[in-house]
Amino acid sequence: MRILITGGAGFVGARLAREILKRGQLKGQSVTELVIADLFPAPADLLADPRVKGHAGPMLEQGELFQSGFDGVFHLASAVSGECELDFDLGLRSNLDSSRLLFDRLRASAESLGKVPRLVFASSVAVFGPDVGNPMPDRVTDTTLPTPQTSYGTHKLMIEYMLADYTRKGYIDGRAARLMTVTVRPGKPNGAASSFFSGIIREPLAGTDTLCPVDPDVSHPVSSPGNTIHGLITVFEASREAMGRRMALNLPGLNVKVSDMLAALEKVAGPAVRARVKFERDPRIAGIVANWAKGSTSDRANALGLTADASFEAVIAQYIDDCQTRPGYPAEALNGLQ
Repeated sequence: MRILITGGAGFVGARLAREILKRGQLKGQSVTELVIADLFPAPADLLADPRVKGHAGPMLEQGELFQSGFDGVFHLASAVSGECELDFDLGLRSNLDSSRLLFDRLRASAESLGKVPRLVFASSVAVFGPDVGNPMPDRVTDTTLPTPQTSYGTHKLMIEYMLADYTRKGYIDGRAARLMTVTVRPGKPNGAASSFFSGIIREPLAGTDTLCPVDPDVSHPVSSPGNTIHGLITVFEASREAMGRRMALNLPGLNVKVSDMLAALEKVAGPAVRARVKFERDPRIAGIVANWAKGSTSDRANALGLTADASFEAVIAQYIDDCQTRPGYPAEALNGLQ
């Protein structure tokens, strides 16, 4: 089985690649080659595996690779929320134009080789948003009408629809999994407006003071990295009958307030670590987050056997364990723990 991961050099993509390599198979078939396509080179530990082939550069320059014949694709590559708001054209190129190229080249490959690839698209809870004519419920469901209020969410929804049409035509076997905000991510903050959901946990654990740009009563669905990866693989392996006719589904999320997250941090790491977080509202970030879902449900994913993380304490515990056992986590990540 030949697998492609776009965005495979990023945090979620690299973790997904490691999990697939560890399993050695998908859908009961051996993974003989795992191709990682990203703007940047893949991590060294992945490139050291003989099954891995890395391709670095803009997606819009990798059309020949995409047409080379894959059994399965995980499409994670994307410009993130903050980037798309600051640079409209970048978002269009990185999200819409690149996805169209990928789907078209997979279609051409399927037509020439007679092999329809299965594709999981990493969509986002950002497809939901408030609209004057369509008030957003406290918890968005699989059937809530998406009315995104950011360019990033709009791009994700447009790709969902494009994926559904390519699937309807039989060019690919597509399914879209709407990811909840993934936390806790290691490393430095990125351009995502949601970056603080990791920062308010990661930085205090590393012994660094940090600012939270939104109010403590802000609520949002989140998911640990491990649970997110499990969801992506489960959606890939699910039969078309199990998926049902609709393409997009919500992956499970743990519905928490920022105050709940900080209370969990204090419970796990102590009051001194919690005290490293101060509140200083950033109007730009707060304005974006105000248009996001406050909570979610995931009935269709639950029917596939997927569930949310047990608690936010468990999410933090996973991060601490990851810092001690996984590649890609800086040595100083837990310097703040006593």
